[in-house]
Amino acid sequence: MEEVKHLSLQELEAGLEEIRRSPSDAGAVELIVRRPRMDEREVLTEARLDRTSGLVGDMWPTRKSTRTPDGSPHPDMQLNLMNSRVIALLAQDRERWALAGDQIYIDLDLSADNLPTGMRLQIGSAIIEVTSQPHTGCDKFAARFGLDALRFVNGPERKPYRLRGINARVVEPGVVKIGDVARKIV
Repeated sequence: MEEVKHLSLQELEAGLEEIRRSPSDAGAVELIVRRPRMDEREVLTEARLDRTSGLVGDMWPTRKSTRTPDGSPHPDMQLNLMNSRVIALLAQDRERWALAGDQIYIDLDLSADNLPTGMRLQIGSAIIEVTSQPHTGCDKFAARFGLDALRFVNGPERKPYRLRGINARVVEPGVVKIGDVARKIV
């Protein structure tokens, strides 16, 4: 197995300009991942999004949350979206993208200015809504992509770009496929 080299913070910062060139109004879905169990990933060509279960077959409905009083799954963390340019930089190999743990990887500017809380996106036949729940890197993320990657996505000067991604919830069920274009609903 080839050894994975984690990029330095300087190398990651050199890629920020390319990330900032992500489309702002519409962008293609590049990867869909279902997480049936902890640390398991299934790469899909299409997925059904549902108001009750999020991405159908994903572990979200059974995942405990520290952000709810009773530990139940957080309704505003049903879906995790990540910018495909960010993960391409961090992972360096498309085969490693799914390790980030997100479900939808999309070539779209996910910054707070571009997609504020409450903004809706049509992706395929589904509609999702950006929620206020922050999506930050964790120890697993650092182990997979490096401590500098964690600093890169969580750095205060880069927080507004939401490099780690965003949380969303399903408002209209539907099917999402690779290549579908996500469009802002204004």
